[in-house]
Amino acid sequence: MQDNLSWWRGGVIYQIYPRSFMDANGDGIGDLAGITEKLDYVASLGVDGIWLSPFFTSPMADFGYDVSDYRDVDPMFGSLDDFKALLARAHALGLKVMIDQVISHASDQHPWFRESRQDRTNPRADWFVWADPRPDGTPPNNWLSIFGGSAWTFDSRRRQYYLHNFLASQPDLNFHHPEVRKAQLDNLRFWLELGVDGFRLDTVNFYFHDTELRDNPPVPAGAAKTLGAPDSNPYTWQRHVYDLSRPENLDFLRELRALMDEFPGTTTVGEIGDDNPLERMAEYTAGGDKLHMAYGFDLLNDPHSPAYIREVIERFQRLAGDAWPCWALSNHDVVRSATRWGADEDPLAYPKVALAMVLSLRGSVCLYQGEELGLPEAEVPFERIQDPYGKVLWPEFKGRDGCRTPMPWTDAPRAGFTAEAVEPWLPVDARHLPLAVARQQDDAASVLNATRRLLAFRREHPALVDGDLELVDVGQDLLGFLRKRGEETLLCVFNLDDETRSTTLPMAGPLLGGHGFTADLDGATLTLPPYQAAFLQLDR
Repeated sequence: MQDNLSWWRGGVIYQIYPRSFMDANGDGIGDLAGITEKLDYVASLGVDGIWLSPFFTSPMADFGYDVSDYRDVDPMFGSLDDFKALLARAHALGLKVMIDQVISHASDQHPWFRESRQDRTNPRADWFVWADPRPDGTPPNNWLSIFGGSAWTFDSRRRQYYLHNFLASQPDLNFHHPEVRKAQLDNLRFWLELGVDGFRLDTVNFYFHDTELRDNPPVPAGAAKTLGAPDSNPYTWQRHVYDLSRPENLDFLRELRALMDEFPGTTTVGEIGDDNPLERMAEYTAGGDKLHMAYGFDLLNDPHSPAYIREVIERFQRLAGDAWPCWALSNHDVVRSATRWGADEDPLAYPKVALAMVLSLRGSVCLYQGEELGLPEAEVPFERIQDPYGKVLWPEFKGRDGCRTPMPWTDAPRAGFTAEAVEPWLPVDARHLPLAVARQQDDAASVLNATRRLLAFRREHPALVDGDLELVDVGQDLLGFLRKRGEETLLCVFNLDDETRSTTLPMAGPLLGGHGFTADLDGATLTLPPYQAAFLQLDR
């Protein structure tokens, strides 16, 4: 098994969305003290660490992804002392702590931007991306915001446009400026010195832009749109050649890795939204001198057939070299996998086999809060929508609130998330209450306890943690691969649909138990009932 310094390699990281995890002070919004209160539960799952979405000082236009102070806690979530208490408790439980870092852009309320926008000569005039209008007053180029409309907003003080890949209140920092890079590395160092174990890096391929501000080309007719955004969003109609994933980013990632190497045992995982996500993932994590891990949206989108998953694995294997992926089926930005992939499947059985599959891939895994309960996407009525993304693109795209509703701890109306007399910031979906932790805790057949069994099974088999992977042909209707490490070789086969499937295996060995799935092996013929997985121990 890997040493403690490389815990992240094959580690399972539980993502916590602080606003929705646990409300300790009864104001309807989750907080750091609430997270600390529930860390024993998280540790009981058998994960290696947690990733906290942003809790920094912010006007909350994008719920913390618009930071106005990189070194403090927003009062909504508590205080810096609350974070230190959380960190100490997590470490006492053997959990690593990773925190989100949103360094590509800041809030327009950040002191840096307030100074930068005053005029063209102040000390931070070039800390953000400013550009003159075209002669007719229109924006400098055709770049678009992910949240809708132009990526440029005019500022009357400077008589220039500033760049924002997201909301107009989230101006992009100019990473071509060395002082900007140094300032953000210093902010990361602040948290490392406090004792955090790593960072999830938001939009890690957005740091640099093309200094010539060239127009992005359109997506050719009939070509695939691969970015993690809905087709109803014009952002997907461009090839994002000049506004992100610029080559200069590689040198900055090396600077970042040098900082991380000063703190042995820390790690990074980068979020990549790109036209070629697997290629970028491989590029950003290869060589041991940039990111430790990265994830794209290849398993966070709609396709999920065995053929599609095989193609994703094949493409990454072809590109990867020594690169290390981090896989996820759900997070705070996409429809929950129980709905996105499992809407037409058995709601109890499908989440289990989907988790078995992702926990068996070569790489690390992020497990999103509530995924271990099999939660479906929540229904949020229009009048309760909070997400600015959803407000802009309604009704074709309802935003991200449906995956961000409160964690159901009990089957009470407020789900044990907040006081019963308090209205939570997003509504509790009544369909989540029968799936609450308290309801699943003592049910051996629950998704929660299946998750615990799978994580324990993974820990018992080093080949599943950080072994090599080799795809195996088990027919079009099943997914199969080998995991190999040292003397251990496992054959993993998954039936992801509602029909019994049989296949003649190219190699066979005894079926392993301890994971909760059923299968029948007759010689080399494996029969898998609906939504089942099989793990076979091959000759050493």
